[in-house]
Amino acid sequence: MKSVQGVDVDPVTRRVWRDGAEIRMSNKEFDLVYALISRAGEIVTREELMRDVWHTTFWTSAKTIDVHLGWVRRKLGDDTRRPMLITTIRGEGLRFEVAPPVHAVAPSAVTAPMPDAQTA
Repeated sequence: MKSVQGVDVDPVTRRVWRDGAEIRMSNKEFDLVYALISRAGEIVTREELMRDVWHTTFWTSAKTIDVHLGWVRRKLGDDTRRPMLITTIRGEGLRFEVAPPVHAVAPSAVTAPMPDAQTA
């Protein structure tokens, strides 16, 4: 079993849970999640995903990965505009984050620098 950020994946039973609740996934969705979570913290290229998930070295469609990724993000409850689990690294590939990315920090948690006492 592989567990990252509350997502548990069991490759033997091909089951996925998020915070203890089981999530139903198609075979390709499971394969995509497993390919990413098994290398959590690493960038996985689209070529590697096509080979490992779709078992091909050619692109059947440039949108194949994006469509499946959208379904996976939705099922995992990962915001497509500000993902915390699976992030797209432009020009490189995808990464299953081992911790929420910096952009996931709430804006109220970021404080403005204090003014310099001499200039205030």
